[in-house]
Formats: sequence, structure tokens, C-alpha cells
Amino acid sequence: MGMRAVEIRMRTLDEIHEEIERLSEERTELWHRLSDQHDAEVRAEIHEIDTQLDRLWDEHRAVRARLRFGDRDSIVARARVEERLERAA
Repeated sequence: MGMRAVEIRMRTLDEIHEEIERLSEERTELWHRLSDQHDAEVRAEIHEIDTQLDRLWDEHRAVRARLRFGDRDSIVARARVEERLERAA
């Protein structure tokens, strides 16, 4: 049995922004529908979109941090080296 390679692709900030824009527009339309008449289904859709937007903004912050400071594993490795150097001094 061979092992399957799994590729993890980091989305770009532009891709994330496009999805945020699309969902924000969809949410705006739903809010307009909800303002015309209360509908529990529409309210649930808005809540789901809010959850997706929260996730996207978290992803956006993580990508920006990765681009600015590097991969998390690299940051931790550098911090450990610095810590060892401080203890040795």
C-alpha cells in the first residue's frame, strides 16, 4: 500500500479577500430580505455567513502573520535557539 501525498496549499490574501467580499455581499442581501419580513431561515443563513466570515478573517490574520514573520515552526525554532544562547551566556 502506497502512501498518498497530501498537499496543503495556503490561500493568498487576494483569494481570501474575494471570498470575504462575496460573503459580505450575500449577507447584505440577506439583511435586506430580513428587514422586509422576519424569516428564521434567512436569520440562520446570516448566522452561518457570520461564522464563515469569522473563520476567513482568522485565516487572513494567520496568512499575514506567516508572510510577515515566517512559518510558525521556524519562529519557534528561532526562539528556542535564542533562549539557549541566553542561558549559555
